[in-house]
Amino acid sequence: MEYVNLGSTGLKVSRLCLGTMGFGTSQWRPWVMNEDTSTPVVQAAIERGINFIDFADFYSMGVSEEVVGRALRNTARHKLVMASKCFYAMSDDVNDQGLSRKHILDAVDASLKRIGTDYLDLFVIHAFDASTPMEETMRALEDLVRAGKIRYIGASTMYTWQFVKMNELARRMGWTPFVSMQCQLNAAYREEEREMIPYCRSEGIAVTPFSPLARGLLSGNLASLRNTTDAFTTDQYGDETSRNIAKAVAQVAESRGVKSSQVALAWVTGRPGVTSTLIGVETIAQLDENIATLDIKLTAAEVAEIDRWYTPCDVINDYNTCRILRTPR
Repeated sequence: MEYVNLGSTGLKVSRLCLGTMGFGTSQWRPWVMNEDTSTPVVQAAIERGINFIDFADFYSMGVSEEVVGRALRNTARHKLVMASKCFYAMSDDVNDQGLSRKHILDAVDASLKRIGTDYLDLFVIHAFDASTPMEETMRALEDLVRAGKIRYIGASTMYTWQFVKMNELARRMGWTPFVSMQCQLNAAYREEEREMIPYCRSEGIAVTPFSPLARGLLSGNLASLRNTTDAFTTDQYGDETSRNIAKAVAQVAESRGVKSSQVALAWVTGRPGVTSTLIGVETIAQLDENIATLDIKLTAAEVAEIDRWYTPCDVINDYNTCRILRTPR
């Protein structure tokens, strides 16, 4: 396993981060693995050197944190870099969502209890909350850092201007700034390369992309349970351009004698500015295939063959509920 600094911090993280959305309970989503099948995969990831674990309270509505937390109980805490997130509604209660001071403080305490740890190495706001003042959100995060419950803060899925404003507010007030941005990035979705990633590179902020396989589209297995039941796949990648990119990825993979998923992941890990890429795996075999991609360096010709099919599209975040499908080149 390779390790790199998380942005400009001294914290070392593995080049691959274990995403936990797929671990928890199938009662939440049909493609989510239950505890008996999740635990061996989580433990295998640790054994193979992955030290960066990405939780979120929303995954399986808290069950994911409990399941993965139990799987990690026998691993020394100092060997793990644990990250969790909050924003999405955890119940019907009007205050059990968003980025208010009340919800952030409650969410962190709840995550710590479910995971079974005294602190989080990284706490990420899962989205931007337009109904809460930025000052309130950033001060709550600062107070949690001072209290020792979280050590670094990050953000995810928002417009670049929102991220910049929040970060500059923290710096102006002498509060803790963001050290990471978790954004969607893959060969079929590159809009974050226009502003978000260049901003992060200029500021020394880590980029930790999620969905390197485009919600499964680039996995090479369109008949998988995830691809056939996850509405995000169709909503975000149901256009001809995305399918053309998937075909190009498959062709490069075939010429190399590897899997489409490996080429897709290698494409992301090789992008400028990428620090640690989130992976979602169902088996130990898939885990090993993902780790093997760290040795795959795509040639300029291979990258060009994949990239030549790309066309611009709407930014994917919580503010675009009606995306306009792009047309192919």
